[in-house]
Amino acid sequence: MNVFDIIGPVMIGPSSSHTAGAVRLGRVAWKILGDKVVKADITLSGSFAQTYRGHGTDKALIAGVMGMDSDDERIRHSLQLAKEGGMEFAFHETEIPGAHPNTARVTVTGAQGGTAVIQGASIGGGNILITEINGMAVSFTGQYNTLLVLHYDKPGTIAAVTNFMAYSEVNIGNFRLSRPKKGGEAVMTIEVDGALEPDVNSCVEKLPNVLSSTMLAPMLRRVAQCWNILRSRSSAGRRSRPGAPSPRPPWPIRRSRWSSRPTFCISAWRTVWV
Repeated sequence: MNVFDIIGPVMIGPSSSHTAGAVRLGRVAWKILGDKVVKADITLSGSFAQTYRGHGTDKALIAGVMGMDSDDERIRHSLQLAKEGGMEFAFHETEIPGAHPNTARVTVTGAQGGTAVIQGASIGGGNILITEINGMAVSFTGQYNTLLVLHYDKPGTIAAVTNFMAYSEVNIGNFRLSRPKKGGEAVMTIEVDGALEPDVNSCVEKLPNVLSSTMLAPMLRRVAQCWNILRSRSSAGRRSRPGAPSPRPPWPIRRSRWSSRPTFCISAWRTVWV
């Protein structure tokens, strides 16, 4: 267990699973589409379907497809902002067999007519698991810098991508290929150690048979920012005398569901998230 297992995401909303994770699911769809979303069709399964209005999962998902981060103070108003921006959206409740309880299938359409479909789950603590992209089975969590490469299934395409990454001194930590049929479209999911420079992504897109390349950064765990906010809250309203030690932070922090300031979840155990 490390510090990231006990300090949850900086976020707006009451639940790291139903809001922070949901924002990230929406953002993945937005990133893969690579365009302004003008229509979003979202299917919810399990507990997402049962509680999405009360927990604000609907607001979080729409915020994500609009490109917001989990700590964006506009999340609470995302539905209204989407309507004002001309976005059409709809939510559907269903049961996806064998799916995680917090599963969403997000279909987005861009201003230029393109579409993207992702299916994923919010698995706790703001973490996600993406299991499908455009009908192709994938498996990645977004905890590492990830490159999603959509390409034609042609000889030498994988070698071209991996050789370029080796030349760029990028170490591949995990690699997965998914293709519905031989010779058609396929997707590489490449998780790497360390950072990915933007020019790596743009250069991969220019390789033969590559249709698009999308770079996904891991969720920012701003520990220093968390501590500073905690310390400022703990000392608010009571001034310490000169030279006195700073008061201990109030663990855990509890705020109203839609507080105007980002909140974070703190737990003694990985599986206990608010």
